[in-house]
Amino acid sequence: MTQLINDTGFVVDDWTGGFRDWEAVTSSSYATDAGYAVDVPNTVRAEQIKPYFNQVALIRIDFPSSHDGRGFTIARHLRLIGYTGRIRAHGRVLADQYAMARRCGIDEVEISDALAARQPEDQWLFRANWQDFNYQSRLRRSA
Repeated sequence: MTQLINDTGFVVDDWTGGFRDWEAVTSSSYATDAGYAVDVPNTVRAEQIKPYFNQVALIRIDFPSSHDGRGFTIARHLRLIGYTGRIRAHGRVLADQYAMARRCGIDEVEISDALAARQPEDQWLFRANWQDFNYQSRLRRSA
């Protein structure tokens, strides 16, 4: 089982459409399909996903390790090249990384129940004010 987190804390997952594997999407006839969610590994470049922007409603980026930041880079690039749908981080994301995830354009984080037990909701909510506390805003205020 998994736990979904957004700025309001632990929430019920409202996505009921399942997830398609990235390899299956790129090697099949999903080109006419629309409104699906896709699982992408953290080795895919955002530009590879761009041709599917009109079809994909949710992109779930794999975070196999909390020490691997490639998923943050993918999310940021997706936003920079115009993706406006939902982006979900999936896997080993820590509460301490939540503010970074949100600043990169990730809308929600999905973690295992075991990780949620070690890092309860209050730890995630502590970082939910991600827009207020960052070094860029502090620098802008002092300038």
